[in-house]
Amino acid sequence: MRKVFLLLLLSGTFTFFSLESCRQSSSSANVGEEAIPELVSYNFDVRPILSDKCIACHGPDANKREAGLRLDIPEEAYKALKDNPNAHAIIPGKPELSEAFLRITTKDTSEMMPPASSNLKLNSREIDILKRWIKQGAKYEKHWAFISPKLSPLPSVDNKDWVKNEIDYFVLAKIEQKGMEPNQETDKEHLLKRVCLDITGLPPTLEMMNQFMADNSSKAYENLVDRLLKNPAYGEKMAVHWLDLARYADSHGYQDDNYRSQWPWRDWVIHAFNTNMPYNQFVSWQLAGDLLPNASKEQILATGFNRNHKITEEGGVIDEEYRVEYVTDRINTFGRAFIGATLECAHCHDHKYDPFSQKEYYQMYAFFNNVKEVGIESTVGGPETFAKNPKMEISNADVKSILKFVNKQDTSKLIVSVMGDQEKPRTTYILNRGVYDQHGDSVVAGTPKSILGFDNNYPKNRLGLTKWLFDKRNPLTSRVFVNQMWQEFFGRGIVKTASDFGMQGELPTHPQLLDWLSVDFMNHGWDMKRLVKQIVMSATYRQSSSISPEKLKADPENIYLSRAPRFRIQAEFVKDLILSSSGLLVRKVGGPSVKAYQPDGLWEASTSGRGLLASYKQDHGESLYRRGLYAFIKRTLPPPSMILFDASNRDQCEVKRSKTNTPLQALVMMNDPTVLEASRVLATKLITESGSDDDKIAKAFRLIVCRKASDKELSILKDYYKDQLQTYSKQQQSASKLLSVGEYPMSPNINKTSAAALMQVITTIYNLEETITKS
Repeated sequence: MRKVFLLLLLSGTFTFFSLESCRQSSSSANVGEEAIPELVSYNFDVRPILSDKCIACHGPDANKREAGLRLDIPEEAYKALKDNPNAHAIIPGKPELSEAFLRITTKDTSEMMPPASSNLKLNSREIDILKRWIKQGAKYEKHWAFISPKLSPLPSVDNKDWVKNEIDYFVLAKIEQKGMEPNQETDKEHLLKRVCLDITGLPPTLEMMNQFMADNSSKAYENLVDRLLKNPAYGEKMAVHWLDLARYADSHGYQDDNYRSQWPWRDWVIHAFNTNMPYNQFVSWQLAGDLLPNASKEQILATGFNRNHKITEEGGVIDEEYRVEYVTDRINTFGRAFIGATLECAHCHDHKYDPFSQKEYYQMYAFFNNVKEVGIESTVGGPETFAKNPKMEISNADVKSILKFVNKQDTSKLIVSVMGDQEKPRTTYILNRGVYDQHGDSVVAGTPKSILGFDNNYPKNRLGLTKWLFDKRNPLTSRVFVNQMWQEFFGRGIVKTASDFGMQGELPTHPQLLDWLSVDFMNHGWDMKRLVKQIVMSATYRQSSSISPEKLKADPENIYLSRAPRFRIQAEFVKDLILSSSGLLVRKVGGPSVKAYQPDGLWEASTSGRGLLASYKQDHGESLYRRGLYAFIKRTLPPPSMILFDASNRDQCEVKRSKTNTPLQALVMMNDPTVLEASRVLATKLITESGSDDDKIAKAFRLIVCRKASDKELSILKDYYKDQLQTYSKQQQSASKLLSVGEYPMSPNINKTSAAALMQVITTIYNLEETITKS
C-alpha cells in the first residue's frame, strides 16, 4: 500500500508541474465556428453532411432506401422524384427549387427531413453549406482518395519563424485558420527521449543524453537523427508495425496451433529497413519476389509475407474450404495494408459503400489464387510440418552468402513458407455469397476501375499487380503508406481510419499535406528513411506536449497538431525500455523468437494437447533479455503481458493498434518478473558504484525517465529509500526473497538491505506514468 501511495504522490507531483508549465507556456486561443468555404467541395464539405444525416435512407443500400431517392450520385439526385415527376431533389444552381433543400429548411414536421423520428437535425452551418453548394452548381466529385494526389503549393502562414520544413506550412496554416497558435519546441531532454523511442524504440543512454545536452550547435538535432537512422535498432523498431500489418506469428493458429518457422522472414524485414530498401521494392519483393526474373533466395524469402496467414492442421477439415480461406486472407490483407480499401466487403456481394463490385473483388482474388498450396497439408508432426508448401530451405551456406542477415545459430534444418505459383493457372470464379464451392462466372485477374484500371501491358500475375500498385497514377499506394508512417509518429494518421480510405472512412485532417507528402515520397524514390527524417525534423514534431485548458477544449484530440501528442509507448517498447535502462538488454539482431517469463499453465489450458506448443517451455539465459519484437507469438495465446498493453495477436492484418488504459497494465508494471528483475539488476549495479545514495537514486531516475529529476521528486524518492532501508534492516528474509526474482545471477557480497531498498525505489520509478509515455 505504501508503494501505491508513493506512486500516487509522485504522479500528482508530475501532474502539478505539467499543468503549471501548460499555463505558462501555452497561449490562450479560442476557436470560433469555422467559416463556410468560398468554394464548397462535395468531398470535404457536402458529403460528410449527407453521409451523417441522409445516406442511411437515401444511399447505395437499396434495401433501406426510402422513396426511391438516392443522393450520393448525381444522376439519381438530379432526376425527377419517383412520387412527383414535376419535382427534383436537387436542381443545380437553384436551391429554392430543389426539393431536398426545401425539406431540410421547412418547419412542417410532416415534410421535414431528416424526419423528427430519426433524432437527426441539420444545423444552420450545414444548411448554409448545402445551399451554397447547390447555388454553385451542385457538382459531385469522385471520392477524394481515388483522385491522384497533386503537389500543392505551400500555403502562406503568418508565423514563418516557427517553420522548420514544408510539413510545417500545411500544419501551421490549419492551426492559424482555427485561431490557435502552435507550441514552442520542447526542451532537449524530452525531445531526445521522444525521437529515440520513435526511431529506435529504445531510450537514450546516459552517454547520448550527456552528448546531446552538451552539443549547442545548430546541427545537433539533425546529427542525432542521422545517427539514429543508422542504428540497427531502427530496423527493429520499424519492423514492429510491419509484423502487425503482415500478421506475423510463430504458430499456425486454429485449434492445434503448432509451431511455424517463419522468423527468417522477420530477419529479412529488419534487414530491408536498415538498408533503406525503397518502399516500392520492399513491397514488390514481398508480393511477387518469386516471379522476378532469376529470382534470388532473398527475393523468394521476402514472399513469406503472403504465407504468414493462419494455416490449419486439424484433421477432418475440407481442403478447398481452407485453401479459399488462405487466398481470401491474402487479398483482404492486400486491401487493408497497401491501398487502404475494405475489399473484404465485396467478398459476398457488391460493396455497399465503395465502388467495388463482387466481380472486381474476385478479379483481385485471382492474382493470389494460383499458389501451389492445399487447404490441409498435414496434421501436427515433426520439423517437416513447421513450414507448408510451397516452402524454401535455408542452408548454412545460404547464411554465409546471400542471406547473411539471417541469424541462424545452429545446424538444424530451417524451412520457411514462401510463394510459388502453379504452372497451369487455376480458374478463378466469383463465389456466390462467398461460399467456397458455389462457383459463379469465371473471371481473369484485374483491378477496380474506380482506383486505376489494370494496364494490359502488365502480366496478369502478382508481378503485374505490383506494377499496378506502384504506378504513379495509382492514387492510394503512396497516400496509404505515408499515412501509416504519420500514425507511427503522431499516434493518429492524417486519415484516422488508416486501413479504410473509402467512403466510410474518415476524411483527412490535412488533405493537402497528405497529398504533398505522397507525391514527394514518390518523386524521391520511395525513400523511407528520408520520409522518417522529414517528419521528425519538422517543427510540428518537435513541439512541446503541454496543453492549456483553452486548447484542450478547442481541440481535445489534437487533430490540428498545435501540440505534440502524449501517449503510452507500445507493448514491445515497454519491455525494451525496461531492459535497456537496466542494462539487461541483449542487442543481438534477428534470430528465432524467444519465450520469456509467463504465468504457469496458460498454454496447457488453451491448446489441443498436441504438437510442440502443447506446453510452455520457457527459455533461459540471454533469450530472456531480447527485444520485445522477438517475443514468441502463439496465436491462440500471445504473451499476456504484451496483450494487456494492446499488442496484436496477429490473427489478421492490423494497420493500427488500439490504445487502452486499464488497471491490469498497472498490475503488470508492478508485478511482472521482467520489471522486478530489471529493478534488482540495476539496483545491484548502482550499489557497487561509488557515490552517495542520493547520486544513485538520481542516476536511476535519469536512466529510466530520461531526464534529471527535480529536487521535489528526488526528495520523495530519498525519503522512500530511507523508509525501505529501515523496513529491510528488520526483515532480512524479506529482502532475500525480494532479490531472488529473475534468473540473472545475483552479484556476490552485495548488501541485501541496501539492494532491496534501492530495488523498491527503482520499481517505483518504472511504475511512473511518465516512464512509459512518449511526450
